[in-house]
Amino acid sequence: MIPIHSSRIVEIINAEVIGSRTDLGSIREICYDSRKLVSPTECLFVAIKTDRNDGHKFIPDLIRLGVRNFLVQDFSADWNADECSFLKVENSLQALQKLAEVHRSEYKIPVIGITGSNGKTIVKEWLFQCLNKQFNAVRSPRSYNSQIGVALSLLQIEPQHELVIIEAGISIPNEMESLEKMIHPTFGIFTNMRSAHAENFESTLQHIQEKLKLFKQSDLLICSSSYPEIIRKAKIKEIPLFTWGNQSDDDLQVLKKTASAGKTHIEVKYKSQVDTFIVPFGDEASIENALHVMAMLFVLNVDKEQIRRGLASIQAIEMRLEIRKGIRQCTLINDTWSADLDSLRIAMEAMEQQPHERRTLIISDMFESGEQGEKLYQHLADLCQQKRVNRIIGVGETIVQYASLFRGEKSFYLSTEALLQALPTIEFKQECILLKGARIFEFERIAARLQEMTHETVLEVNLSAMLANLNTYRSLIGPGIKTMAMVKAFAYGSGSIEIANLMQYHGVDYLAVAYTDEGIALRRAGISIPILVLSPEMDSFQTMIEYGLEPEIYSFRILDAFTNAVVSRGGFDGKAARIQLKLDTGMHRLGFEEKDLDQLIAKLQSTKALEVVGIFSHLVASGDPEHDTFTHTQIERFETWSSKIAGAMETPIFRHLLNSSGVRRFPQARYDLVRLGIGLYGIAEENEQNFLADVSALKTTISQVRTVEAGESVGYGRKAILDRPSRIATLPIGYADGFLRKLGNGRSFVKIHGKQAPTIGNICMDMCMVDVTDIPQAKEGDTAIVFEGAEDIKRLAKSLETIPYEVLTGVSERVKRVYIQE
Repeated sequence: MIPIHSSRIVEIINAEVIGSRTDLGSIREICYDSRKLVSPTECLFVAIKTDRNDGHKFIPDLIRLGVRNFLVQDFSADWNADECSFLKVENSLQALQKLAEVHRSEYKIPVIGITGSNGKTIVKEWLFQCLNKQFNAVRSPRSYNSQIGVALSLLQIEPQHELVIIEAGISIPNEMESLEKMIHPTFGIFTNMRSAHAENFESTLQHIQEKLKLFKQSDLLICSSSYPEIIRKAKIKEIPLFTWGNQSDDDLQVLKKTASAGKTHIEVKYKSQVDTFIVPFGDEASIENALHVMAMLFVLNVDKEQIRRGLASIQAIEMRLEIRKGIRQCTLINDTWSADLDSLRIAMEAMEQQPHERRTLIISDMFESGEQGEKLYQHLADLCQQKRVNRIIGVGETIVQYASLFRGEKSFYLSTEALLQALPTIEFKQECILLKGARIFEFERIAARLQEMTHETVLEVNLSAMLANLNTYRSLIGPGIKTMAMVKAFAYGSGSIEIANLMQYHGVDYLAVAYTDEGIALRRAGISIPILVLSPEMDSFQTMIEYGLEPEIYSFRILDAFTNAVVSRGGFDGKAARIQLKLDTGMHRLGFEEKDLDQLIAKLQSTKALEVVGIFSHLVASGDPEHDTFTHTQIERFETWSSKIAGAMETPIFRHLLNSSGVRRFPQARYDLVRLGIGLYGIAEENEQNFLADVSALKTTISQVRTVEAGESVGYGRKAILDRPSRIATLPIGYADGFLRKLGNGRSFVKIHGKQAPTIGNICMDMCMVDVTDIPQAKEGDTAIVFEGAEDIKRLAKSLETIPYEVLTGVSERVKRVYIQE
């Protein structure tokens, strides 16, 4: 961002300055997330309060890191006002938005505002791809479309910019007014409206009305005539329209679309002239997005040949980064969909979450930033230093010129080919490698050399979706109640260490595992937050004490044995060992009963070796309304019994009873902590499912396609005899991977090109066969989706006569996990 002098900021937001430093100098960085700090001395940290977090609590740590300028709505005398300056306002977020609003208003250049249910980010990126050669354009990074993200995006505008492209998203009513004040778009694009995105709105119509508020002062709004309700509401609000579609009165009339070899020829009529444009995609969603872009290019009077070249060369946007296992115990983060400082900061946040002390950045020339030359690469060098990057490997003719700016281990290559030739001589071992390159550098070739080679079947785990689910529960429980994430059973099949790292990084208070060895593996991977062991084995007690794990104590036998183990080694460095007590309020699996309480209290009071930190129980049917009477009985028992124990102890004790399905239904039983299990992983009861994001997708590829004649059999045991000539695809997934035999012979299917391919014949140990006769485009190497989200997982569970837990945990550890961040 362009430097803004502190006096100007104080004037714009009408702040009260607290502290001896009345002149903050120029601010070059605005940060609201303490983990994304780059330049402490030139940073203004904005402490924002939300339902989920409070930025004010990070101020002492930021002062220690060298930050001296803070925008706050609360002030504490404990902060060092002699060294720092605090700009106090009534609402920090609103002050940040006011700053962005004023900053945007100072630039008399076109601003394109984009909203809608789907496609916002893709349309924004494709517009940028088509326009950045004609205009010095700036756009919001990734999907920065929120109340905070839009403000930060607008503050990127600098004097050299000629065009701004900003996307705006809302999740609840009345959010768009503040976004409109900031963006004040000259032109607008309303991509589409899907009813599935209206969970927090009374209706789809209300959602449309809210989104249209963004364009109340725009010169023109582009939208498709395929969405008549958008058109109708826009006309009522008297918003000037530019429509595209197949209607004769559309401003841009689509006459014909012809798909061929993965491309689509689109014949359109604009101002009485007919032209054909080619886009390198065949799916309807991409064509819709491309037509929004085409319409905007016509509105901006872009030369027709430039439109033709731009649309023909638009590239698929991977709006996510992939985290894979790399060679020699490395973690590989592949994020090559854009090359700019803002997306690099986001990728480095993912790097910080990995359990490696050593970090390597492989980066190409950067073409997509407003800055250029020495200023750009100095910022890159500073960012590497701030994020503790141990080694930088630069690729490209430009970055090579600025090699001297980078500190630490470094090497530079003029081309990707040169780096590929040098790779065998470069040692990568037990480190995190971040790949960040512009598309023309083809860094996917480097990724292929650095990732661990395993089997073609992968389980994709969307970490962004899991974090969204965590925040959904946090918003329900409110402040003051802690969270415990269940990471037992290989984190429900998702990968224990990776999920534990995510949870620890985002402030979860506790983790829970089933067995001691699971907890030890997490400790060895650098997990430091408390870990509860739900099924502690007596022969592992000494190891539990050594690694600081908290056992579930559910019987006198376990209590006595653990007490003896602690006494025999003097506890944790002579201190009492932390334990949690399990009460049996109705599950009748493990736990102390009411008749045990007096004896239990007496034993606990008689020893100094143990510290009871928690008391908990399990609800039998928290998600089933049919058993709510029994659930209320369990809650009453837990309240009475746990209160009796807690009242007899000298130190405070926290209590926890609810699992994922109980959080929303029994708010009175949230106590001090809630345990989040299957809900984190995107699965809930039917009436809860629409609140959660899908996390897991099991995918494989077609190994071979063959034509088999009628009367022939497929698979072991000749269980499938064909009644027609058929195209049979073989997939490298079988019951050893978790695709069980019960799913064979047409009892399940996979999705290929969006169509169902039923299983045929018996499922083999390592392979299975599916019928692709009715999917003529299916070919070797194509992706086959076994499941993709909760609906598919529940369908498979039904076919297997089991529950979604078993489907997820049944995915074999030999299946490679790929971690996705949006």
